[in-house]
Amino acid sequence: MSKFRLAHLGLALAALGFTAAAPIVGLAPAHAQTVSAQVGKPLQAAQALMKQGKHKDALAKLREADAVSGKSAHESYLIERVRASAASSAGDYGTAAKAFEALIASGKLSAAERGQFSEGLIGIYMRGGDLNKANEAIQRQLKNGDDAKLRGYLMQNYYKQGNIAALETELRNAEKSGRMSEDMLGMLANIQLKKNDKAGYVNTIEKLAANYPKAQYWNDLLNRVQGKPGFSGRLAVDVYRLKLANGLLKKPSEFMEMAQLVMQAKAPAEALKIIDKGYKAGALGTGPDAERHGRLKALAEKNLAEQNKTIAALEAEYTAAKDNDGLVAVGYSMVQSGQADRGLKLMESAIKAGNLRYPDEAKLRLGEAYAAAGKKQQAISTLRGVAGKEGTAELARYWIMAINKPLA
Repeated sequence: MSKFRLAHLGLALAALGFTAAAPIVGLAPAHAQTVSAQVGKPLQAAQALMKQGKHKDALAKLREADAVSGKSAHESYLIERVRASAASSAGDYGTAAKAFEALIASGKLSAAERGQFSEGLIGIYMRGGDLNKANEAIQRQLKNGDDAKLRGYLMQNYYKQGNIAALETELRNAEKSGRMSEDMLGMLANIQLKKNDKAGYVNTIEKLAANYPKAQYWNDLLNRVQGKPGFSGRLAVDVYRLKLANGLLKKPSEFMEMAQLVMQAKAPAEALKIIDKGYKAGALGTGPDAERHGRLKALAEKNLAEQNKTIAALEAEYTAAKDNDGLVAVGYSMVQSGQADRGLKLMESAIKAGNLRYPDEAKLRLGEAYAAAGKKQQAISTLRGVAGKEGTAELARYWIMAINKPLA
């Protein structure tokens, strides 16, 4: 994921009070009484043109009012109000900005209107591409009290300007105060990518997947974690299990590869579930490889039938040999084949007995088995105890994320 989509600017400007000039059209009669005929006539004509959508013509008509000599301060104020609205609607942001600035400086706005027009001016600057002035105006507003919306626009402006230092400062402050939004995390991730900060990037994507579960974040996270130095290839099946749990398997090759890995792990019942999901999703059973898909399904069914006949003997064999790794695998397979209580008990006993080649992998599989059995709290409790430096700790965290905020 090379870029994150930021908030749509048009919506952002509307939220900024970009429509603050709306009250300009249709001046109150009390205002009209204080306006001379020389000023009032072009003002009324400009408003009529605006109602017809002829905003540029309205701006031209206002120049007639500008040309009147001896105008009162109030008449100049009313002209600027109409000009602010006409210029904003016409897309003449330079003219609109000057009108908004004049209105704010006039001293005639109420406190509420001053706030509206100040935020509207920020929108004008952003629409006009003058991000430096927009940032200055935002910072002035923030002195009156912190505003998450305005601070978010400030960060977006820094991002667009490439002002990474200022953006990082804002992001660090937001993170400290616990108010990191999805857009903010996205900007941070992009900065980390540009800096080739792989560890920081994965950490940020993890936060995105945990707080804003989406397929793009989960796919990126699981792809990245497999690329970390020291990540064990033995955990490929566990990555697939997370993808399946989050509904991320889409391609026929993904369903096929996962089913094969699971069968190698001696869990044919789980393999059949995966294959059946592939058929239901339309990924398997169609196309030029449909016959191959059928052969894999038949193999999984055969393996399951054979395992059902021999599993008691296999459990006895592993117990006699004190092969606790084997017992963990047998227990997991039992959970997947519908013998959850027996399988979980077998896994727990084997892990408690110790003498495991990869203890944290065994705990990870126990957590996965609890999740498969629908025992969420036991799964989370078990997964929290998983450590390791080959990827088990990360995958355990991701399982907890998937259980707490499932994507699928």
